[in-house]
Order: sequence, then C-alpha cells, then structure tokens
Amino acid sequence: MKILLADDHVVLRKGLVQILADAFPDAHFGEASDAQEALDRLDQDRWDVLVLDIFMPGRSGLEVLHEVKTRHPGLPVLVLSSAPEEQLAVRVLRGGARGYLNKQVAAEELVRAVRKLLAGGRYVSATLAERFAAEIWQDDGPLHERLSDREFEVLRQLVGGRSIQDIARELSLSPKTISTYHTRIWEKLGVANDVELVRYALSHGLV
Repeated sequence: MKILLADDHVVLRKGLVQILADAFPDAHFGEASDAQEALDRLDQDRWDVLVLDIFMPGRSGLEVLHEVKTRHPGLPVLVLSSAPEEQLAVRVLRGGARGYLNKQVAAEELVRAVRKLLAGGRYVSATLAERFAAEIWQDDGPLHERLSDREFEVLRQLVGGRSIQDIARELSLSPKTISTYHTRIWEKLGVANDVELVRYALSHGLV
C-alpha cells in the first residue's frame, strides 16, 4: 500500500505520516510540499490514496484536484483543509475528492477516513452528512456554489483583504483578468460592492 501526502507544512506532514504509519504499519509513504511536486510524484509512481492539502503555495488546490482526477481518475483523494466545512467541502467533493476533513480532527478520524477510501468508499463528517441530507429537500443551494473554482479562489482572497494586484501575482494572471472575475462574482452573488461581498461571505461562513 502506498500513500502520498501533499502539504506545505513540513511539521504537519510528518505528523500525518506518523499517525498513518501507526495505523498502517505495512504502508509506504511519499511526501510533497507543493502542488507541482505532488503532480510529479503521482506521474512517477502508482499510489493507493492521496491526502491533499487544498491550500498550498502556487496553483490552487482546486486546480490540482481537477488535474489529479483527469490524469489519475481512479485515485481516491482525501482533502484536508483548515477551512470550515461549509466553505469548501461541497466544492471539493463535487470536484472529485472522495473525502473531506478539517485539519483539526482527531487522529482516529483521519485513520477512519483513509481506511474508508482504501476500501472504495467516501468519507465526510457526521455534520456534513447531515447537511447533505437537508439539501436533498432544497431546490437551490447557496449562490456561491455557482461560482467556478477560479472565481471562488478570487472571492476567498478578496474577502481576505488581498488587492487585485496581489491576487494577480499569486495566481499568475493579469490584473485585468482578476477584475473580470471580480465583476462576475458580484453578478453571481447579487452584490453591488465589496462591502456587500464581505457581508455575504461572513453570513455564509466563507471567512
């Protein structure tokens, strides 16, 4: 069994390896510190599961997830994030991840999640499962779930106080392109300015 862990925080990454090594003593582990290294290692070898931090330097983790599912469609991916479930879980699961966990969960839950994915299943917390059940009876989800992955990434950085120029540098895009995404976000969320955008983000747990 081979498990690849992709996370830019080396201490956390080593901790995850130790937790999983205790639970899976026969497993072999690989590590990656950024998106490109993770993709390179996936191309170089066969892996049974990928544990992926969604916020790493460089390319958006959502983009990496999409590329993983295109290049390695059978690989189960467990996404780890420091963001609350309501901010990202639905998006990454729709993007092809087999499971989602907040980084603050207990070690036992991480082991349960990896074991479930290795068995061919999917894993979400009890809270998230309850939310999915509630949404079955709702006609529409929240407006921010209509944003593209790129628009969502720009939204996240805008409400985090980043400037158009800073976001452009981070995503290797032009300021004009970021401004276009900015306008589309306003339109899709039905807000008229950034004050309303921040209010929306706060009310939906996106900050």
